[in-house]
Amino acid sequence: VSPIKSRTKPRSRSKQSSKASRAEVFARLVEKAQEGIYIGAISTTTTTVAVNSHLKVMFGYTASTPLRNVRPFEPERFVTPEARYSFLEELKRNGMVTDYLLRLRRVDATPMWVEVTARAELTKTSMSLRIEALIRNVTERKKLEDQTREELVQDKKLAALGQTVSSVAHELNNPLATILNWSERLAEQQLDNVTRQGIETILGETERAAKIVRNLLTFARKPHTTRAMVDLSEIIRETLSLRSDEQRLANIAIIDKLEADLPEVFVDPHQVQQVLLNLVENAEQAMMTAHGRGTIALRTWHDRDEESVLLEIQDDGPGIPEDAQPRIFEPFFTTKDTGKGTGLGLTVAYAIMQEHGGQIRLVSNSSGGANFHIGFPSGIKKTIRRRPLPPSPLPTDIGGGASALLVEDEQALATAVAAALTDADFKVDLACDGKEALKLVREANYDLVICDLKMPHLDGAEFY
Repeated sequence: VSPIKSRTKPRSRSKQSSKASRAEVFARLVEKAQEGIYIGAISTTTTTVAVNSHLKVMFGYTASTPLRNVRPFEPERFVTPEARYSFLEELKRNGMVTDYLLRLRRVDATPMWVEVTARAELTKTSMSLRIEALIRNVTERKKLEDQTREELVQDKKLAALGQTVSSVAHELNNPLATILNWSERLAEQQLDNVTRQGIETILGETERAAKIVRNLLTFARKPHTTRAMVDLSEIIRETLSLRSDEQRLANIAIIDKLEADLPEVFVDPHQVQQVLLNLVENAEQAMMTAHGRGTIALRTWHDRDEESVLLEIQDDGPGIPEDAQPRIFEPFFTTKDTGKGTGLGLTVAYAIMQEHGGQIRLVSNSSGGANFHIGFPSGIKKTIRRRPLPPSPLPTDIGGGASALLVEDEQALATAVAAALTDADFKVDLACDGKEALKLVREANYDLVICDLKMPHLDGAEFY
């Protein structure tokens, strides 16, 4: 008997040692895990059996917080009471949950999004729920998901609104063209000062309305663009030169921090200039309204990680109110006084940047003022240089008795354009649609044909 005892005792001690070693390894794994681990029971209150350090950090407990006080599933931890009820009902019904999304509060009441994977079972008395849970903080991921979702909703809203806006803009174009044409003709006549002042006012306001229509169409559709590899810094300097006189008179200083030897970007220079002008003019107006002077700082750099060329435009004005920031790219939204803004500048800028595969965003600025970042995908280094063509001289005798056919279904616009052509020494025939125009071209040869596109019966494309 004695030899047998001597053999079994060491083996028993070996098993116990092995179990203790595995328990230590498991305990270290639990403690070092990068997810919160919770074991306890939940009834009207919470009884905590075990947690790891990561869970304490996640909820803002200190390392010395007693275990009994670490209660992540207490009612006060939930942002809404209904969420706790639904969570516990799901556990009771299925005995488990996987990646269950909850919004809980840290000890300091800061809300956070978490995903819970848990197994649970009712106690024999059914008075409490034993639970073993993994808790993961997904606040940053949820923020990115919500931001992406908002951007998609914004894009859909803009697309839907764009269709309506495009139709309205086209309907406005012809009456504006008629008013502009007649106003220009009247301005060339011998007029008294009062009448001339009135005509000039009509011209100015008509051109302002026409600019709004152009902005509407830029926002509403993907326009034909002429793109080239260009130096962004060069476009910025050209744009600033357009505003230099106004900025000087308004006591607005420009700080130029444009990096040299940036990669070129493949863009439509005129559209990029429109984006820059919108942002610079917004900054000027905000600063002048706030304190009658100001500073605009422009900085460019190359983000090699993202392979993009970035521009920062920062002013020292009053900034954009926090409650208005989520809506700044919405059509017709403006923080300016009535009559001082159309609410389309930033919308057009956003549409242009989307078309170029770039981005425009408002960056939080602790020092005050507005701070916009614009990013373009970078291209190869300089291979194509833009060479502006010299302007062609206008002929002194435009018409010279040549024959012209004007095809336009709107009578007022047709009359105005025909009068302008007659003044330019053209012999003009009018047609109100494509069908009538076809009859005329079969009977005569025309040196010039001007044709509208959208017309009843036979449109311009079919006529052509």
